[in-house]
Formats: sequence, structure tokens, C-alpha cells
Amino acid sequence: MSAEQLQGFFESLTGQLITVAAILLLFGGILISGKNKKTDTKGLVLSAIFAALYLVLNQIVLFQFPQGGSITLLSMLAITSCAYLLGVRRAVMAGMCAGLISLIFNPYVIHPLQLLLDYPLAVGALGFAGLLGSRKGSLITGYLVGILCRYFCVVLSGVVFFGEYAAEGFNAMTWSLYYNGIYIGAEAALTILVLAFPPIRRMFVQLKKQLS
Repeated sequence: MSAEQLQGFFESLTGQLITVAAILLLFGGILISGKNKKTDTKGLVLSAIFAALYLVLNQIVLFQFPQGGSITLLSMLAITSCAYLLGVRRAVMAGMCAGLISLIFNPYVIHPLQLLLDYPLAVGALGFAGLLGSRKGSLITGYLVGILCRYFCVVLSGVVFFGEYAAEGFNAMTWSLYYNGIYIGAEAALTILVLAFPPIRRMFVQLKKQLS
């Protein structure tokens, strides 16, 4: 299937219905909590809120780059916050859901692997911010872990599928590292400034205690 056919498929009703089905399956996975397979309605609702928050903040673009990628109003913080408060599994699923919803509204697909890397995997990777658990300083350091995981996904996509757009003097790898690092790094710096405020940190700690 050519890039044009893939793009047309995901813009079609059939493609959108398949994407919606995948989103529902992921949310179903969030609802079933842990090894005991108990339903976790609170986790489902909160995960859905964080996914929706990501989608809203992702639309507030502070700077749009010409070859894709943008600095948004702290959109990545939504999924990393989900990881900090609810754990890796729910956050990864919530991020994948958010990435698939983005695919419905703004699809750009040239290859199945590129689709996975740029949509569900890139956003879902933010959920690995929860790997540090409740360790001291995990709010900011966890955020950095999450965005590094996303950075890996978008850099890989850039190397494999968008290397032809590399600027003069760059190869596919160095251009992808540089280009994706600019907008992800800029948003990361802005987010860390926000998270560095003691009232913000205390708010997250208090929320985590209430959810424990």
C-alpha cells in the first residue's frame, strides 16, 4: 500500500472506525486493573481526563516548525502527570489513546511503522515517566525520562522516514536529533520551569497522596 493509499485509508470512515476501536480496547485495558483483573473506574476516568488534557494543550501551539513538530502549552506534562499519579501502565495506555485520537483529527501517514512511532508510541512513551515511582525528585526527573522516551520514537521516525528532508551539512541521524531536539527541548525547559515552583510540586505530592 502506497503512502497516498495509507493516508486516504486513515482519513476514511473505515480507518477512523478502526482507530476508535483500538482506542476503546486501550481504555478497556485501563479499566481492568492489575493482576487481579479488578475494575478501576477511577483510574479509567482520570486517565481519560489526562488524555483529553493532552489533546487540548497540544492544540495550543506556541511555535510551529516548518517540517512538523511544535512547541505546545505543556501538553507532554499531561501524560507524564498521569504516570506520576497513576503509574506507568495506565499512563502508557492513556498516551497511546491520545496519540490515536490525534491520528483521527490530524492524520499524516506514509508507512505503518511511521504511524506507530509518531502517534501511539511517541505519546504513549511519555508514560514511562512513572518508572521512578515515588522517589524523591521523581516529578521532574520522571518528566525527563518520559520525554526522552518520546524523543527516541520521533528521532527514529525522522531517521527512517524523513531523512530526505535533512538540511545541508546534516545526515538523516544528526538532522533528526537536532530538529526534534529543538522543539522537544524547548517545551521541556518551559515545563521544568513550571514544575520547579514549590506550590506546583506540593500540589502534585498532595494529589498523589490522595490517590494512593
